[in-house]
Amino acid sequence: MSTRQDGAESPLARSRDDLVAWIAAGEKPKKAWRIGTEHEKFVFYTETLRPVPYEGERGIRALMEHMMARYDWVPILEGTNIIALKRPDGQPGGTISLEPGGQFELSGAPLRTLHETADETEEHLQQVLDVGEDLGIGFLGVGFSPKWTLDETPHMPKARYEVMTRYMPTVGKRGLDMMYRTATIQVNLDFASEADMVKKLRVSLALQPIATAMFASSPFTEGRINGLKSLRSEVWRETDPRRTGMLPFVFEDGMGYERYVDYALDVPMYFVYRGGRYIDVAGASFRDFMAGRLAALPGEHPTLDDWSDHLTTLFPEVRLKRFLEMRGADGGRWPRICALSAFWVGLLYDETALDAAWDLVKSWTAAERQELREIVPREALSARFRDTSVQELALAALRISRLGLRNRREINCKSQDETIYLAPLAHLVGSGRTVADELIERYEGRWRRNIDHIFEEFAF
Repeated sequence: MSTRQDGAESPLARSRDDLVAWIAAGEKPKKAWRIGTEHEKFVFYTETLRPVPYEGERGIRALMEHMMARYDWVPILEGTNIIALKRPDGQPGGTISLEPGGQFELSGAPLRTLHETADETEEHLQQVLDVGEDLGIGFLGVGFSPKWTLDETPHMPKARYEVMTRYMPTVGKRGLDMMYRTATIQVNLDFASEADMVKKLRVSLALQPIATAMFASSPFTEGRINGLKSLRSEVWRETDPRRTGMLPFVFEDGMGYERYVDYALDVPMYFVYRGGRYIDVAGASFRDFMAGRLAALPGEHPTLDDWSDHLTTLFPEVRLKRFLEMRGADGGRWPRICALSAFWVGLLYDETALDAAWDLVKSWTAAERQELREIVPREALSARFRDTSVQELALAALRISRLGLRNRREINCKSQDETIYLAPLAHLVGSGRTVADELIERYEGRWRRNIDHIFEEFAF
């Protein structure tokens, strides 16, 4: 979730055409395409395995203050609270931000190759583990908080999260679980044109359940097996149907920027940011805002920053802003962070691979895509689809991704191309066993149904 910062005054969004143009401005020539990787981690005290609150000598704020002192990060403030970290002005780099329950996130910089992504990920994890060791803090990479109840989970002091916390229970059963107890890996990728965006969006939406299956790592709730392989993914199905899901309209004739704008205009708002504070307008219409009829701000019209903010409150399986955001994967450790980016870069950043991926999915119906989305959280790779299995579909998608990465010919200092980052997925899919399956086996076996072992064996 994004962190809003005050800056130059944004132009007014006067018409639907302005909203379309804002998205279209994200188009980039292929040579300028970049890879932006995001990954979230649960934060816990190593001696008690309790979640880390914001305040306190060893709290989340203290963790960020130590990151500032040791590694020259700069604070982003909301009032007096540090809510994120960035690099000093003029220095390249991503941002560190906080999810609602204290999940610690790196939103990586836009990078040219997966080798750079791997270096960025390694540097970030070295920094947080270095600081965490001094504070007695550990970091866990799975898709759903495996031990803590919702009441035990801390709340980070970000005003937009307060608005969402009030609104979520009115539109779905699991919205608060989504906010406070899930963690994910995501990758943001570029497009060259409207047609390129549509093709990439269709391919990535259709294959998003395959990514969910490969990255499934959330089989526990409050210390017990929950019967799912990806509870994180299932939680999204019960969050808010108006802003989540598989977007069947994307596959219809006439899909383009305008159609996505119309979809976004029909999703209720959460907030408007004015004068350094978030104004609760949850449930209000952006269309009314465009017409100056927003009850909380009568006569006021939105800016393009308001439009950008609104787009960050949409949560489909793939989200369109000025780039495409892949949203289907559970959280995971270092090799899987890079593997997710590699999977999607291979599929979407090479024309031959993209054509092959489209050939794989183009005959699937809306009902079949939805069915796949519904069965994967429980069955993952063992789920059946048509006359095959999700495991076989994943193997096919990996072959295409590997082709795409080979065609990119991006070589590191060891003369290795980017296919090296698919290795964890190739092993996992070949075996048919997800991380969730491995976790369940350990829980029922040598862990003797004691979930505490996950904090040692699956921490970073």
